[in-house]
Amino acid sequence: MYDPTTVPLSCRIPEAVKRALDDRRRTSGETVDAIVERALVEHLQAGWSTLFQVSTAGALVEGVHEGAVSVHFLKRHGDLGLGTFTNLDGEMVVVDGHCHQVRSDGSVREVDDAERSPYAVLTRFNPDAPIALGACSGVADLHKRLDARRTTDNLFYAYRIDGLFEFVRTRAVPKVEEGTRLLAAAAKQPEFDFHDVRGTLVGFWSPGYVKVLTVPGYHFHFLTEDRKAGGHLLDCRADDRALTARIEREANLRIALPETAAFLKADLSRDGSAELDQAEKQKGDRKPEPGKS
Repeated sequence: MYDPTTVPLSCRIPEAVKRALDDRRRTSGETVDAIVERALVEHLQAGWSTLFQVSTAGALVEGVHEGAVSVHFLKRHGDLGLGTFTNLDGEMVVVDGHCHQVRSDGSVREVDDAERSPYAVLTRFNPDAPIALGACSGVADLHKRLDARRTTDNLFYAYRIDGLFEFVRTRAVPKVEEGTRLLAAAAKQPEFDFHDVRGTLVGFWSPGYVKVLTVPGYHFHFLTEDRKAGGHLLDCRADDRALTARIEREANLRIALPETAAFLKADLSRDGSAELDQAEKQKGDRKPEPGKS
């Protein structure tokens, strides 16, 4: 949701830029205000309702997960999001501008800005008013309740869901060798069960037409309120009035493609969406709730 408040702006620009601005105004029919505003929003990444993504999910499927960008770089483009780390070393959860790593041993740490990521999706979160979701009997029921709040299947949505969860099941992919395909990495993932836990779901809904770029449909990561546990969401339950959702419709998608040797040389022409879906839902080794036997 972009803030429509406007303020006057006066500045000096080179004559060549002025000619280009006049040409665009004549050919497009747009006002000078509209052209300048769009250019500034794009350059400064200041507009709301924009998803910023690094690399593609298809690259992860093919085993391209060398760290491409720093967490510092990611934070410049959003304060809410998810992703992973170099060689798929756990799950990334970004909440309130803080980037957390949920590792395969169940531990969680807030990472420093130098940590690197091969894939992430973030947004500068400016949601609509919070809503009560009602009882949730499982992840499919959660999706159904969120579906009822979507007004289109052709744009993107960002979500933050907070509250008391009766049950949550997550997983965290372990660190693997560079080049390991995502499906093979996910086969070794541990799962974690949590009961009566407060926490936050961070996630996105993406249209099916972007299945080679990102995870289509819903994709959520979880972080407990004390920031000591979490992971990629597999299942959850909650009582009536236990969960509050904040939702933002996203109309813009910006993708930064890596220039690493692995990405540049990879064959990304194959449709790996079926393998991606299998990896996202694949079962792992069940572990007790961290801190409990």
